[in-house]
Amino acid sequence: MMADLDYAALFAATPSPYLVLGPDLVIVEVNRAYLEATGRTRDDLLGRYVFDAFPDNPADPEADGVRNLDASLHRVLLTREPDTMALQKYDIPVAGRPEAFEERWWSPINTPILAPDGTVERIIHRVEDVTAFVQSRASGSRPPTGRLSEREALEAELYARARELQRLNEELRRAHTRERQVAVTLQEAMLQVPDLSHHDDVAVRYLPATGSLNVCGDWYDMVDLPDGCFAVAVGDVVGHGLEAAAVMGMLRSALSAAIRALERPAQALEVLGLYARAVDGALGTTAVKAMVEPRSRLIIYSNAGHPPPVLLHPGGGSELLDQAVDPPLATRPRHVPRPQAGHAYSAGDTLVLYTDGLIERRGEDIDTGLARLRAALARHGRESPEQLADGVLADLGVAGGARDDIALVVVRL
Repeated sequence: MMADLDYAALFAATPSPYLVLGPDLVIVEVNRAYLEATGRTRDDLLGRYVFDAFPDNPADPEADGVRNLDASLHRVLLTREPDTMALQKYDIPVAGRPEAFEERWWSPINTPILAPDGTVERIIHRVEDVTAFVQSRASGSRPPTGRLSEREALEAELYARARELQRLNEELRRAHTRERQVAVTLQEAMLQVPDLSHHDDVAVRYLPATGSLNVCGDWYDMVDLPDGCFAVAVGDVVGHGLEAAAVMGMLRSALSAAIRALERPAQALEVLGLYARAVDGALGTTAVKAMVEPRSRLIIYSNAGHPPPVLLHPGGGSELLDQAVDPPLATRPRHVPRPQAGHAYSAGDTLVLYTDGLIERRGEDIDTGLARLRAALARHGRESPEQLADGVLADLGVAGGARDDIALVVVRL
């Protein structure tokens, strides 16, 4: 049996310098190698804000150590992922002479330690002191021949490229931040969330694809109609990102207007199909529209190439509403009327509409995904719509997002 490890002793003896920070960037622990590298004692550092302990060199107008390290530490707090910094010039005060600074170069890596709730509890700041290497290159020292060796030339090239990479990474981060802000603002403007305040038994979930700009081409909508009726829809534009989101906004608005002006879902999808022919990027869009008539307890629906809605019964049984399926928008060479079907429901049934990111998996038949969805719905069928939505996402392994966008609408009838 392996002997129990003394992790405190292991941390203290580790030859690489380590500093442990709290989420407020206050120093909570330090190992011996870090104290030796900086000429400090534990009393000098523990309990201090890291940038109070190691401020920028006021005599260096180009000093950016504090700014770069602060940006890296906050990226770790935000993303909960490790962040590797390029070689970094970060002068430190001379021990015992806080007004004097010595030139120091470091290779830092910042790594989060997560709490049980997923938040960052600690940050491990590991550095390697590369001051001697950098200063030897900057001093102009040469071998007797006056030429660099092949290895020295390679090291110098790698160092120069690392500094350039850091500059480019910072530019890319700033550009990505600006683009994401524009994208989120655009999507919020286009995907105006319907007012569900008077629909107590409706839950919606909207998850852009992981790794995207937090915008997507999926949409959902819910519209109140005369005589207590209401319509609900989901749709899926081909692609991701800003272009798909722009097309989504146009099609969603058009379908929402069409269902208010026309009597039936099939007619609304016909109008949307004609409109989609004139919209770049709309080819192949799928959508399903369902109208609920509470007085007759009837669901009237039409489907343009979209995965079928599911009608879930309180006992756990379910039915696919798959009797009015037609090709996606703008794919027919000529306009033809779209099919429509009606299906009776009982009080307590649940209507579930979704986009294909919820059920489709690479290399799987769609029937496998549908069966998995129906099984998850059966397990959560007696729960509230909010609990059901969360339970299904968790059971299908997409609560944190998936490769594709996901829209999910759950309506208790």
